[in-house]
Amino acid sequence: MIKANGLTFAYGGNAPAVNSLTFTVGEGEIFGFLGPSGAGKSTAQKILFRMLRGYGGDLHVMGRELQNWGPEYFERVGVCFELPANYRKLTALENLRFFSSFFTAPTIAPEEVLEWVGLRADANKRVEQFSKGMQTRLNLARSLINKPSLLFLDEPTSGLDPGNARKVRDLILRQREQGATVFLTTHDMHVADELCDRVGFLVNGRLARVGAPSALRLEHSNRIVEVRTGIGGVVDAERFPLDGLSGNQRFQHLLAEDRIQSIHSLEPSLEDVFMQVTGEKLA
Repeated sequence: MIKANGLTFAYGGNAPAVNSLTFTVGEGEIFGFLGPSGAGKSTAQKILFRMLRGYGGDLHVMGRELQNWGPEYFERVGVCFELPANYRKLTALENLRFFSSFFTAPTIAPEEVLEWVGLRADANKRVEQFSKGMQTRLNLARSLINKPSLLFLDEPTSGLDPGNARKVRDLILRQREQGATVFLTTHDMHVADELCDRVGFLVNGRLARVGAPSALRLEHSNRIVEVRTGIGGVVDAERFPLDGLSGNQRFQHLLAEDRIQSIHSLEPSLEDVFMQVTGEKLA
């Protein structure tokens, strides 16, 4: 769906905001750029949905060099910006009806998309009365109304409470199930870990690593398990090397005494792996 080779872009005479990025995104995949603010994530997305021109390198999207696409490109993509971009004097329903009018192909009924993002009851409310989280969800609804084959999401759960963030993550997963490809940028490792089939670690405009979140965590695991035991309400924890665990006498003793309450492999979080690989923090 996306194939970038040496993708580079600089603002004016400054150092490149994205520097020689080479990556692919498969059809039906959720691919994420994970990195701190200023890493180049949003710049990369803006190139991909044609807000920024004059990039260097080769960039093919949906089988065609991006520069060779015409207005029909926007019939097939959806974009959800990090910051709300809605008409505040219009209602949510009026916003979606207006944006629906841009497309030549049939779109999804605005009321249905508002239902998806939990705003059906607020359809006739002016957007100026919406909270930031409600505006974020309206942004997402707008990006979905044309049934895009390729969906760009920039920090899609920013400013959302846990319940609505869960609803948005489920909605994104449904888009993939229905065949859409999703390109997501975030500094939230929980979002990337749950949603992305693969992630790219982006730091200072460069890709440090690309891989599946689960594979990256396993690769950097210390191969240690923590065993919690309890007697009379007192809980103790002991750690054992995963290698040779079946023959560890102390572990066998705890099993025989029926004292084990839980066993956890101490895999690093995706944020831990990011810091190990890049030496940078996500915040």
